[in-house]
Amino acid sequence: MKFITFQKPDGSIRAGWLKNLEYAVDMHEATNGVLPKTMLAFLENHEFFMEYLTSSKKLMNTDKGVYPVSDVNLMAPLPNPKSFRDFYAFEEHVKTARDNRGLDMISEWYEIPVFYFSNHLSIKGPNEEISRPKHCEWLDYELEIACIIGKEGKDIKAAEADDYIFGYCILNDWSARDIQRKEMKVGLGPAKGKDFATSVGPYIVTKDELENFRVENGYDLLMTAKVNGTLLSEGNMQDIYYSFNEMIERASDGVTLCPGEMIGSGTVGSGCILELGTDVHRWLKPGDEIELEISNLGILKNRIANE
Repeated sequence: MKFITFQKPDGSIRAGWLKNLEYAVDMHEATNGVLPKTMLAFLENHEFFMEYLTSSKKLMNTDKGVYPVSDVNLMAPLPNPKSFRDFYAFEEHVKTARDNRGLDMISEWYEIPVFYFSNHLSIKGPNEEISRPKHCEWLDYELEIACIIGKEGKDIKAAEADDYIFGYCILNDWSARDIQRKEMKVGLGPAKGKDFATSVGPYIVTKDELENFRVENGYDLLMTAKVNGTLLSEGNMQDIYYSFNEMIERASDGVTLCPGEMIGSGTVGSGCILELGTDVHRWLKPGDEIELEISNLGILKNRIANE
């Protein structure tokens, strides 16, 4: 299934799912209040709710709570994740980005999957405008995939981690590269260069829908990015060095993961201007439209707001 959060014609915001990609279904209205109004509440008890949906197949054909997609506003499918960890899992991106800064690859990267915490309160949705930070001139996109945690667990082993994943969605980890470059010299990782916006969407695809594309380290999913209609980035999720299972093992080491937490993959190879170089494309400017697409996960578009 493809789960969404959307604004209805009356202005109310509800969680639900897509029906044939043409209709948005309000899960609360369609089930007479059995299912909750928000995606976070659904995730917190999703095993029960999914069983209810499976046993109530007539819901898939109901007209109650069904709205044409053209009449609603799709928002971030999980607009309020409990946390957001972003990893650094694609080797090509790490190597190229470091090489562009005159840095060698570090051996420690091959020993553990590393991540940083970003701002889980600045989540943006599809077609939402992104404001460039006040002191930023080097605005960049990052083409990533995210997984959504669906079950509580601690000290989760990689071999068991798939059971804790609810689904996947596209993620754009917007980056103020000039701000990031300065603060990274201090050695604490990105913060102000990252905390202003993260886009996700247009929906969360449950992992069962991706089973036919499964490969050893993840899924065979083409990942592309366009700026103003021009293709700049092209990669594949199967090229990931650390699987999401390994990321979950690392994130849950001595820590409890909860339903509704979000984990990002880090940028796919060639998936940002920092890696491509400004000779390929300038930094993003107001008015630019950025379109990220991942096979079977949809298209996530955002425009840089005018200043």
